[in-house]
Amino acid sequence: MDRNSIIGIVLIVLLVMGYSYYTQPTAAELAAQQRSKDSLALVNQQAQAAKALEAASQSQSNQATSSTVNDSLASSPDSASHLAAQQQYGIFANAANGTDTTAILENDKIKITFHTKGAAMTSILVKDYKTWDGKPVTLINNAHLFNLRFPLGNKVIETKSLYFTPTASANSLSLKLDAGEGRYLEYRYQLNPGSYLVDFKINTINLHQAIASNVNNLEADWQSPIMAQEKSLENERAASTIYFKFDQEEVDYLSTTSDETKNLTGNVKWISFKQQFFSQILIAAAPLENPTVTSTTNLKSTSEVKKFACSFTIPFNHTPAQSIGYTWYFGPNHYQSLKKIENLELEKQINLGWGIFGWVNRFLVIPVFNFLNGFHINFGIIILILTIIVRLVLLPLTYKSFQSQAKMKVLQPEVTELNDKYPDDPLKKQQEMMALYKRAGVNPMGGCLPGLLQLPILIAMFNFFPSSIELRQEHFLWATDLSTYDSILDLPFHIPGYGAHVSLFTLLMTASTLIYTRMNMQMSGAIQPQMKWLMYLMPIIFLGVFNRYAAGLSYYYFLSNIFGFAQQEIFKRTIDQDAIHRKIQENKKRPTTQTKSKFQQRLEDAAKARGYKLPK
Repeated sequence: MDRNSIIGIVLIVLLVMGYSYYTQPTAAELAAQQRSKDSLALVNQQAQAAKALEAASQSQSNQATSSTVNDSLASSPDSASHLAAQQQYGIFANAANGTDTTAILENDKIKITFHTKGAAMTSILVKDYKTWDGKPVTLINNAHLFNLRFPLGNKVIETKSLYFTPTASANSLSLKLDAGEGRYLEYRYQLNPGSYLVDFKINTINLHQAIASNVNNLEADWQSPIMAQEKSLENERAASTIYFKFDQEEVDYLSTTSDETKNLTGNVKWISFKQQFFSQILIAAAPLENPTVTSTTNLKSTSEVKKFACSFTIPFNHTPAQSIGYTWYFGPNHYQSLKKIENLELEKQINLGWGIFGWVNRFLVIPVFNFLNGFHINFGIIILILTIIVRLVLLPLTYKSFQSQAKMKVLQPEVTELNDKYPDDPLKKQQEMMALYKRAGVNPMGGCLPGLLQLPILIAMFNFFPSSIELRQEHFLWATDLSTYDSILDLPFHIPGYGAHVSLFTLLMTASTLIYTRMNMQMSGAIQPQMKWLMYLMPIIFLGVFNRYAAGLSYYYFLSNIFGFAQQEIFKRTIDQDAIHRKIQENKKRPTTQTKSKFQQRLEDAAKARGYKLPK
């Protein structure tokens, strides 16, 4: 460092030392600080001594009380149990101990078994249906369905731990949770003959003084494991999730492919634990406010599809007598039956497809199925008749499509010539082709319209067959259940992308689709090799997809292909391609006076802008 730096550092050190000396406390100030410290220490010592004295006194009191209680409990074990129950359950202490018995509510449709502990529905049997292996359809089995939770003093009461007293009549069941002195909580169920609906009321009597005035809601938990009922657990999981409906809004649902928890912000009219063909639905008289729903899947389980849970609050208005009403639905996902229930749109939880695909199912497929089912014929025959009806409806358009394909085939040599003439100029080639079609009077898109019109029906069927409970366990030929896959051979191993079984209907559908594709390509003339490869590849891919889908779906597509073959053979015999060729040649000689479409005009304008001379 230079001399100036050294001088600066020395001056800074001297300034710091001088400031420290000037600001240090005097002897009188030091003495005052010491007296203050001694005073604070004395206060702390006195406070600690007081706390120690109080703790010792409390300990002696507790020991004396404990000794007295222990002596009393030693002489009366029942008193010990009752005292413990009072400490834990308060006014519900008498319901803390009891015998867990069962009570049954039953009609000709369902049978519900309750356990008095927790007033839990532990079994729900749907009588008119069987599982795929012939067992009774049990929506829940040995599972707790409903629990109510609310604060009582410094405790939290949960009804699932307490014993209810049952009182049964012909169609109703009352389960009361006694709180003494005329106070009780009651679950009342009413089941009408011939119905899957159960009226459910939660009644609170004289509990308004026992529950703190700042408690305005009781918390309810509804949980249910969804038991496997169908042959394909994979298909059943894909169709099972929680559906719900807000007031004045469309029906919505949780993800079917992943676990999800969702807080439903708003007023919810109903919540459904929906599986493929059966549902547990809670319908609220007054909308549920901001419930939370959860769907989880245990992929290791072979008997449980998913586990659903719902938590919501029940308003408590602190009146001597309060009643909150709900309705349970435990039954099949039958479209017409759900649609009749109070116009709640419960039927929309059945996946019939969105938009036009759902309309086709609701206004065409379902009415036809219901009409034909009234004749009590086999559903395989009903599907056959439905296929014929669809083909007859589309017959005029299909005929037009075949004519258009025949015309395109006649023009194929000239199209090939244009492809060779303009290999590097696609716009010029397109303009020349459009001029050719225009002179010949051929619409190149004429063959697409029937296919586009049939597409909504094909996709609608894709949603209808796996969702239609009418097809469940309906036999046809070798298929024992048209709502799930048919199997003529169970493989001892699993083929990725295909499965561990062989579906004959899927094989027939795939083979017929390949043949039908080849026939269409022959009618259409030359097709690019890449397009040919793709058109043959798609049916092979669908072979693996449809192998686990509903047999009724593959059967319908197979029939549709067969009728397609028959129509093409008939058309070939009725359409004279030589006459078509002569007609096209005559059209070429006529002056074209047709009005240009906007799309064609834009193409021609673009070509002119690039300097092309268009044919007249």
